[in-house]
Parts: sequence; structure tokens; C-alpha cells
Amino acid sequence: MIDGPFLWYMNRGTGFVILALFTLTTVLGILATGGRAGRGRVPRFLTQSVHRDLALLSVTMLGVHVATAVVDSYVDIRWWQALVPFVGSTYQPLWLGLGTLSLDLFVVVALTSLLRTRMRHRSWRAVHLLAYAGWVAALVHGMGIGTDAAAGTTWSTVLFMASVGAVAGAVALRLGRLVVDRSDRRPVALGSRS
Repeated sequence: MIDGPFLWYMNRGTGFVILALFTLTTVLGILATGGRAGRGRVPRFLTQSVHRDLALLSVTMLGVHVATAVVDSYVDIRWWQALVPFVGSTYQPLWLGLGTLSLDLFVVVALTSLLRTRMRHRSWRAVHLLAYAGWVAALVHGMGIGTDAAAGTTWSTVLFMASVGAVAGAVALRLGRLVVDRSDRRPVALGSRS
């Protein structure tokens, strides 16, 4: 095991970067789906491509985050505690377990996305929806275990609030588009005047 401030700062920094990346990934995922193709200002293939690239970068950063947590000897986190949620951790078991749960959910979503062409769309989509639970678990993990969040630093509070606001705004926009799309598809009764 290695100890020192570098690993602590690396772990802390990657945690905040991951939250920002997964928030952007989630927002793009919400906005890139639904509605009719080509309806928005940005083509769907572009938003989906950026969504996939950000997701890959997020998972890579997540690997760095987990590795620094396990390698740093300041807090005793074993490799299996980073993979199996809520098992045997003495260091903040609830918050660490939520982070582990988030990791597992994102890995499952990433792996099934790599296998998407071999899966039925409905099955892939059902698994892909787990990303929302992974994002929430990651957010709560950061709020609970993060030293900056516990200290109530302004910048960490702003990041958490901006993350929630961005995802909530994307969901509201998506729901609004669904309402408009459904109203556009209402059948017109025969003989009615327009």
C-alpha cells in the first residue's frame, strides 16, 4: 500500500471529475433519446456519439478513482470492497457501499453497451436504465463520503446542486418533448374541420 497526499488529492479530484462527467453523460443520454430524428438543433447521431465517448471517459476515470482509493493506505479499502457493495467495510460502509453499487451499475451498463448489437433492444434498454440508479448512487456517495461535501465547501455544494439541476432540467425537457410528440400524433376524426 502507498500513502501520501498525492493519492488522497487524486482520489478526491477524480471523484468530482467523475460526477461532472457522469452528469454530462446522463444529460446527453436523456436528450439524445426520444422524439423524432433530426428534430433538435443538434443531430441525434452527434449527441449519441458524444454521449458514448463521455461514458467511456467516465468509466476510465472511475477506474482511476477506485484504484487510488484501494492503493492509498490512509483509509483501509480492500479491492473486494470496491467491487462488492456493502460487504465488510469498516470505513463509512453506507457511503462506500453506494459508491461500489454505482461502480457495479456503470460497469454493467458499459459492458451491455459494448454488446448492444448482440442483444435485443428491449433488453439492452432495460439494463441501460440502470445508469440512472448508478448516477444517483454516485451523487449520494460523493455527498456522504466526500470530505469537501462534509465540510460544506461552497464549490462542492454548487457542483452537487448543478449536477442535480442539470439532470432534472434534462428530464423536464425530455418529458416536455414527449407531451408535444404525443399531441402531434393525436388522430384527427374523420369529418372534423381543421
